[in-house]
Amino acid sequence: MTLLVTGGAGYVGSHTVHALLAQGHEVVILDNLSTGHKWALQDCELITIDLRDETNLVRNLKGRSFDGVLHFAAKSLVGESKNQPTMYYQNNVGGTTNLVRAMQAADIQRLVFSSTAAIFGNPVSDLIDEAHPKAPINVYGQTKLVVEQMLEAVTASSDFSATCLRYFNAAGANNAANLGEWHEPETHLIPNALRAAAGTENPLTLFGDDYPTPDGTCVRDYIHVDDLASAHVAAIDTMMESGVFGTYNLGNGNGYSVKEVIAACEKAVGSEIPFTIGPRREGDPATLVASSQKARDELGWAPAHDSIEEIAQSAWNWECYRRDTLA
Repeated sequence: MTLLVTGGAGYVGSHTVHALLAQGHEVVILDNLSTGHKWALQDCELITIDLRDETNLVRNLKGRSFDGVLHFAAKSLVGESKNQPTMYYQNNVGGTTNLVRAMQAADIQRLVFSSTAAIFGNPVSDLIDEAHPKAPINVYGQTKLVVEQMLEAVTASSDFSATCLRYFNAAGANNAANLGEWHEPETHLIPNALRAAAGTENPLTLFGDDYPTPDGTCVRDYIHVDDLASAHVAAIDTMMESGVFGTYNLGNGNGYSVKEVIAACEKAVGSEIPFTIGPRREGDPATLVASSQKARDELGWAPAHDSIEEIAQSAWNWECYRRDTLA
């Protein structure tokens, strides 16, 4: 297949590009490089466009033959989304709307959309499946839910097909491919813990230790980024056979507290990671753990890296490579 990957120079996007190339697919990346990295492009053709520029987007897709699009390009910082909601709606909702319109104009009818567990808000059950109520408690989650609703409406009114993959906590790295996580600013727990261990950042802060969880810290479902990548490959393969609109939750089904994750990072580093306790962050639910049974049943997908220790070790290997080679 020939596939377009938006945001293919970013974290999950670059790992998915790697997985697609390994399967023999031809990949073209569309990325404005605002948060992506040139070193992550993997010798693919790059179309440098901002999705908010619909005219340029339509012009560049016209006459191109793509079997489908995997769409990762988005703003994704919860705190930033609270402070700049119009930017998030313009980028995430407006940009995706422009992409769909440009795809339809170019007769490209398959889209795999990078969604998020943030659409669910505070959980009402121990495991979150696709039918769980959707009540996002931050602007980022709201924008992703609006896009899902838009895609469902588009598929109901045309020949367009869309699959929405709802990530829980992406983590880890592909050490063989020298791909990993690098955001500035970094907001994710594992890379921040590892940066603190390396002495390259300020001491780690835990946001709240008074949640209704076994050790008082938030519990999350961490999924290795390579497993997310394989889910995208499975989704586009499935869409070649059938499918109009589908939604899938992607996680390991295991919940780890912040303190448990830090312990796994300490094991990877071989030393204690200092941290302080800060106040809760607004918009952080106590627990988010996925049920991915639907993805297992319908996509034939299953995570291959279900150990938090393995995830932390791959992230530490990447952090060492990043500091020594790229930083």
